[in-house]
Amino acid sequence: MSIFRGSGVAIVTPMHEDGAVDYEQFAELIEFQAANGTDAIIVCGTTGEASTLTHEEHLDVIKYCVETVAGRIPVVAGTGSNCTETAVYLSKEAQSAGADGLLLVSPYYNKATQKGLYAHFRAVAEAVDLPILLYNVPSRTGCNILPETVVKLCQDMENIVGVKEASGNITQIASLAALADGKVDIYSGNDDQIVPIMALGGLGVISVLANVAPAQTHEICQKFFDGDVEGSRRMQLEAIELCQALFCEVNPIPVKAALNLMGKCSGALRMPLTPMEPSNMQRLENAMKAYGIL
Repeated sequence: MSIFRGSGVAIVTPMHEDGAVDYEQFAELIEFQAANGTDAIIVCGTTGEASTLTHEEHLDVIKYCVETVAGRIPVVAGTGSNCTETAVYLSKEAQSAGADGLLLVSPYYNKATQKGLYAHFRAVAEAVDLPILLYNVPSRTGCNILPETVVKLCQDMENIVGVKEASGNITQIASLAALADGKVDIYSGNDDQIVPIMALGGLGVISVLANVAPAQTHEICQKFFDGDVEGSRRMQLEAIELCQALFCEVNPIPVKAALNLMGKCSGALRMPLTPMEPSNMQRLENAMKAYGIL
């Protein structure tokens, strides 16, 4: 059983100017997503700045999200780590907090072998009962989860059900889809590849774009599922300029700036992330206006 189908938002973690988590704004962002058709909320991922949250903050944010969503849509908690023991701990705690699923990024910096990746993900899966999505983002981690490894994990571990594919390598993703033969839930991890990956059998997207355009991102997926491939393709292409602007600096710098322009988030970041360059901010604002969300 898939965790979700459609648009899952990789939600930001809003912060006060002093860096503390702003739970009031977080609740408002969750309600914005729920009211606009988002199919799942992915909390404490890359976009949620999980790498600079303490373990206590990380788990508090997951728990708050679960409680605020209150069962309306699935909550998938990012609980990956470059330390297997830490990933097991965070995953068990997220299960206790009521998360509906887990997102596990590949161990970063260590750069494990495929054998090491298999052992790492298997150890986490054996420690919990929740369905798990692997997260392949080699540009961030320096480590690529190969299609054969993804398929073997999904075959061997009942609760490893799929992957967020953010490699950007459409050839690799096509190879994965062919090897998986429908037995791996594949989600696009790049907003400019939602339709291409659904065309290969993907179930949707885990999206940065959905933070600022939740209804539109949901509709890209829904039109495709409803058979309106042309409509879905058109919406995908209409969003390309904004997708590119949202990644003109490292994520989540631009998306937090975009939410600030929309009056939904302070835009505050934790170091080492810093505010956008003025030229990129202008590019982002222009793209948002062209897309009709400003």
